[in-house]
Formats: sequence, C-alpha cells, structure tokens
Amino acid sequence: MGKHRRLGGYRLLDEIGRGSTAVVHLAMDPGGREVAVKELSPEAAGEPEAISRLAREMSAQARVRSDYVARLLDGQITAERPYVVMQYVPGCPLNDLVPAYGPLRRDRLARFARRLALALGDVHDAGVLHRDVAPGNVIVMGDRPTLIDFGIAHESGAEQITRRGMVVGTPAYLAPELIEGERATTASDVFSWAATVAYATTGRPPFGRGSLHGVCFRILRGQADLDGVPEPLAGLLRTAFRRDPAERPSARWLAGALADGDGAATRRRGVSAA
Repeated sequence: MGKHRRLGGYRLLDEIGRGSTAVVHLAMDPGGREVAVKELSPEAAGEPEAISRLAREMSAQARVRSDYVARLLDGQITAERPYVVMQYVPGCPLNDLVPAYGPLRRDRLARFARRLALALGDVHDAGVLHRDVAPGNVIVMGDRPTLIDFGIAHESGAEQITRRGMVVGTPAYLAPELIEGERATTASDVFSWAATVAYATTGRPPFGRGSLHGVCFRILRGQADLDGVPEPLAGLLRTAFRRDPAERPSARWLAGALADGDGAATRRRGVSAA
C-alpha cells in the first residue's frame, strides 16, 4: 500500500469530491473505519470567512440525528488545514446514478421519496435548514437515500446573508423565494425536495435545462414539468411546488402522506392534488 497523507488522526486515501474552497477525501480513522474528510483548500484555509462557514456547517450538521442523513463525527476548525469528518456513505450520487442507469423504478419511488422526506423532517426538527437539497447531495443505495453536504446549511434562527441576484444553492432546484432574495425557510427545502424527487422519477430537472435565466424564469412562473410522474406522487409534488411557501406541506407531513400510499392523506388535509 502506498504512502498516504495524514490529517489529524485520519489517513487520507482518495479524493472523492472537490469544490471551490474544499476537497473531500475518503479516509480511514484510527479504528480502521472508512470516513469522509472535508478539508479546506490551502487558499481557503487562510480566509476567516471560509473558516466561519466550515464552523457553521459543523454546528448545523452536529444537531441532526437521522437514519437518512450523513452524521458528523469529528472536526478541527483551528488546525492549519481546518477539516470536518463525516460518516462515509457508500452508494452513488443521484445526479450520477440517473444519467448512468435511468430514473428510479416506479416500485422504488415512494420509498425513496418518503425516506428523503424523513431526512428533511429530521433536519428541520433539529432546527436546521439544509438549503441545498439537490441530486448532487443525495447518495443512493438501492432505494435508500442519504442527504449529505451541509456546506451552506444554517440553524433556523441564524442570520442569513442573501442579496437579490445572489443565488445560493443548486439553481435548478431552488425555491422561487430564494431566487428573489428572500430568506430560506423549511418550505424552501420542501420545494427543493420536490424538484429532486421529480428528477429521480423522470430523469429531467423539472424546470428544464439551459441558461440560468431561463431556468429561474420557469421556477418563478411555476412551470414544473411532471410529465411521467405517477399519481399520487405527482399530486404531492404539485403541493410542494406551490408558489406561496405558506401553502406547502411540511416534510414530515409529506413522509406521512407517502406512507399512506394511496393519497388519502392528501384528502384528509384538504389539499387538492390539482
């Protein structure tokens, strides 16, 4: 076995992800367990704002306990190269899985959608907003999703710095109020959940591809493409895509509706699927 660099007590094995300010490594902890280590790049390690973002990520993710969310295990903000250590989740990101193998089979969709809603419900119950629920941040193994990457997550009461024209998150999966520069809420995450589930079902981003301007225009106009999404799932997605955040159901309610499986929960709540 070749020589691997160490970071804290972790042996870095392979690079498995890279962003503008950080690299994610597959690593091994002192007990021989595989973990994921997110390390700030040398440039970002000298930027107070990048370190602050990493600290916020740790704080938010540490609050969440869920069978469907990657756990925070460790981290060191004051290291020369600040890092966080997370549960390593085997599987394939949804945005790689769908192009390679096609949309999820219909017999798996309800379980996938329900479990992702449960993940989001657990995040929200912990007082956290994920703010980037999108196919790139959902690891899939079978019909089991795991929500990852709390890089722009916030505790619900924390100050959110957003400016009109500044897009934070994955644009094709953002709620319309975020495009307009409003505060993120649990309802914003629910909108992104619906867009992610629609992609898993059809293999298409529900608001299309192309220019950022065009995608954002279709989101603001409510022009979701749900062709091919079976009922009652399509009805649930339409409620989650409602323009007014106050009219969207909670993630916990959606998980319950999907458990019913026949749309009865939609009728009980008085929410039309139209």
